Amino acid sequence: MYKKKECVAMLLAGGQGSRLYALTTKIAKPAVTFGGKYRIIDFPLSNCINSGIDTVGVLTQYQPLALNEYIGNGQPWDLDRYFGGVHVLSPYQAKHRSDWYKGTANAIFQNLYFIKSYDPEYVLILSGDHIYKMDYAKMLEFHKDNEADCTIATIRVPWEETSRFGIINTAEDGSIVEFEEKPKQAKSDLASMGIYIFKAEKLYKYLEADDADPNSQKDFGKNVLPAMLAGGERMFAYTFEGYWKDVGTVDSLFEANMDLLGDSPTLDLSDKTWRIHSRNPIAPPHRVGENAVILNSIISLGCDIEGVVENSILSANVTVKKGAVVKDSIIMAGATVGENCKISYSIIDENATVGNGATVGVPMAKRAKIAVLGRNYKVAEGATVGGGEILEAEDK
Repeated sequence: MYKKKECVAMLLAGGQGSRLYALTTKIAKPAVTFGGKYRIIDFPLSNCINSGIDTVGVLTQYQPLALNEYIGNGQPWDLDRYFGGVHVLSPYQAKHRSDWYKGTANAIFQNLYFIKSYDPEYVLILSGDHIYKMDYAKMLEFHKDNEADCTIATIRVPWEETSRFGIINTAEDGSIVEFEEKPKQAKSDLASMGIYIFKAEKLYKYLEADDADPNSQKDFGKNVLPAMLAGGERMFAYTFEGYWKDVGTVDSLFEANMDLLGDSPTLDLSDKTWRIHSRNPIAPPHRVGENAVILNSIISLGCDIEGVVENSILSANVTVKKGAVVKDSIIMAGATVGENCKISYSIIDENATVGNGATVGVPMAKRAKIAVLGRNYKVAEGATVGGGEILEAEDK
C-alpha cells in the first residue's frame, strides 16, 4: 500500500560552530551540552515529536561522530519508527559528483531524494543550534490557512539589536514584502528564526534552480528566499512569541543556561505538557557532602559535591571537591574541580580537570569575559585561568 507523510522535517546540524571555540573543536555544535542533562539538538527533535512530526532528516557534516552516536535510532525522542523516524544524513559520493555541503540550501538539495521518498506536501526546515519550545503544528496550520508557498518563523527583537539579524518586512496581512540582512536602520523588528515551511513542489523548484546558478552562495536566506520573493510566490511571516535563543556564541550559550535558574526561570524545562526529551547519561544519584552548599543551581545525576556551588549548572558526574567554590558557571559531564579552587563566570567542558587551588575566571561583577576550558583540558594545581581565556587540550 502506498504511504506518504504530510510533512517532513530537515534539521541542519552540520555547522562548525567556530564561535563556540574550544567547545566545538571535537564535536558538532548541536551536540554541545545544555542545561546539565540536555544537548542543543534535543530541542528541535523534541519540538518535532511534540508537534506530531515523526519524520526527521538530520544533516551532519562537521565532527559528526558524537552527534550520530547521541541520536542513535531516535528512541529517546520516540523517533524510532518503521516508516519515518529520525535519519542521520551525511554528505556522500554520488555517481556523478561528490561534495561537502556548500550552504544551507545545498545541504537540503543534496538530500532531496530523502524528502521525495516520503512524498510530503510540506517540508519544514530547522536549525540545530537554537534553544526554544515551539509547536510546529500551529505554524503549519498558519501556512495552510494562508495558502502560502513559504512561511518563515519570526520573533520580535529589541530595535537596538535588529542589526544582528535578518529582518523581514511585511504587509498588513502578514505577507512578506522585503528581506533586510543585518540592516543598519531596520524598518521592522521581525527577525527571521531560520525556521521555514515550504510547499514541497516549490522547494524542489527553487533548490534545483539555485543549484544550477554558479553565482549562488547556496544559502536559503541569501539566495533561495529572495528568489522566491522576486518570483512572486506567496510568502508569509509567522510570529512566534515564546522563548528563543540562538546559542551560536559563548556568551549566548552562557546566557541561555542561566535563563534556567531562579524561582521563575525564563525557560521552563519542568513543563510536562511540552517535555524536552534527551538521551540521559547513565549515572548514580548525586551526592552532597555535609559541608557542601548549593544555591540556585541545577545539579545532574552522579555529581559529588563537597564545596560550594552557586548560580551554576552541573552536568552528570561532575565532582566539586572540599573547599572549592563554583559560582556563575557551567560545568559539563565528568569534569572535576579540585580542592580549594575558585571557579567564576566559566564554561568547563566534559572531562576537564581543575587542579587543587587553581582559579578559573573572575567574578561576574567585574564584567569580565567568560573563561572556557575545552574537553579533557587539565589546569595545573595553583594555576590561574583569566576571564576570557579559551584553552583546549592538545591532540595526542
